[in-house]
Amino acid sequence: MSTNTPAGTAARPLRIAVVGSGPAGVYAADILTKSEAVKSGELTVSIDLFDRYPAPYGLIRYGVAPDHPRIKGIVNALHKVLDRGDIRFFGNVDYGTDLSLEDLRTHYDAVIFATGAIKDADLNIPGIELEGSYGGADFVSWYDGHPDVSREWPLDAKEIAVIGNGNVALDVARMLSKHADDLLVSEIPDNVYAGLKDSPVTDVHVFGRRGPAQVKFTPLELRELSHSKDVDIILYAEDFEFDAESDRQIQSNNQTKTMVGTLTNWIAEQPEDLAELTASRRLHLHFLHSPVEVYDGAEAPGRVAGIKFERTELDGTGNARGTGEFVDYPVQAVYRAIGYFGSSLPEVEFDHSKGVVPNDGGRVLDASGTHVPGIYATGWIKRGPVGLIGHTKGDALETVTYLLEDRDKLPLAAAPAPETIVELLENRGVEYTSWEGWLALDAHERSLGEKASVDAGSVQRERIKVVPREAMVQISRDGVAAEV
Repeated sequence: MSTNTPAGTAARPLRIAVVGSGPAGVYAADILTKSEAVKSGELTVSIDLFDRYPAPYGLIRYGVAPDHPRIKGIVNALHKVLDRGDIRFFGNVDYGTDLSLEDLRTHYDAVIFATGAIKDADLNIPGIELEGSYGGADFVSWYDGHPDVSREWPLDAKEIAVIGNGNVALDVARMLSKHADDLLVSEIPDNVYAGLKDSPVTDVHVFGRRGPAQVKFTPLELRELSHSKDVDIILYAEDFEFDAESDRQIQSNNQTKTMVGTLTNWIAEQPEDLAELTASRRLHLHFLHSPVEVYDGAEAPGRVAGIKFERTELDGTGNARGTGEFVDYPVQAVYRAIGYFGSSLPEVEFDHSKGVVPNDGGRVLDASGTHVPGIYATGWIKRGPVGLIGHTKGDALETVTYLLEDRDKLPLAAAPAPETIVELLENRGVEYTSWEGWLALDAHERSLGEKASVDAGSVQRERIKVVPREAMVQISRDGVAAEV
């Protein structure tokens, strides 16, 4: 069989490293294995997938609420790809610490960065640094059992503001307002359940800068709000403003039409006297509010006591402008959920204003704007934290297409044999995890869920996440849980 490999190499598989095992990285690896060049026998590929976490799936495991209705289907799809056996997984390997760019270029003909975005985008308003002001992404990491964050989270506020009108904002608001016992059927870690169980919260307010027709969440996430038991959803008539542009968006986009229809139905069914609502917790949805300041109070200097907004109005273009009217809400905690932001990668150019690796269709660029041979990007680190899973697939296809077009010009890997990277990691004492190790950890988490289900009686728990990194690594490598 002939292969089309970098000039000057003997016939061998094209060796590719993918850094990041979330959807972006897994889809890129999968598309490579199914490319026409591979299917025709013109090319063979050898792909290694690296992740800094001991477990795969990236933000699907550590960035989506555990009660999210679609998470199981996405995980199953990623599992099928990695379970085929033609893509190797190396977990608990940190790019920039355990492996350098030079290491990857020595062992691979091409590198695809799919490291995503995990930090909160900044909200530059006075008081955002007060105690009780949090990043939504940080809260998500906590309730998803991220191995590198504290296992404690301060849940002492009765009234909470969530700033943002995207899916993450709704996830954060739902998790804050939902009763902990109703989350037991999910994969919620035990420490998270205990924290949420003791939360005194009564009211969670979600604020968006524009109107109902301009929200960034999706119908599924919106409908999920209404499934929370003993939580009333409250809307306000003065927030329902529609202009000609809103009408155009509603008529031209079925998703927008569905969401506006859901919201207007909810407010139509809402009793005029809110005192008739009887749930112990309330989730308020506000539109046309732009945050101005988070402030403290005389009773607790340095701690969040409230948040000020300027009321906005639609400007006819799909955006909003200030009206000069200001409103205050007494809250004891503020969560900003206005988007994620990418982190720079060692030895790779980075656009700090956009939070992405500069690239041309996935070809990574240097400071002069020239493509760095053999280096590519896909997913949020390529395009920014926008779009859903479908966008990630199309994005990966674009990157892989360019990589395959470039394959005759890729730099020669000095040590392309698959076993050499294993020797390097072992010589450095890196306790890497494997796909087989993930299957062991997966089985262990499921067994914890089964045991808890038996102990709890009627509650069926699919799994309980193992949180500490050292425990995840030891179970993955040895099949035994570490004492933590």
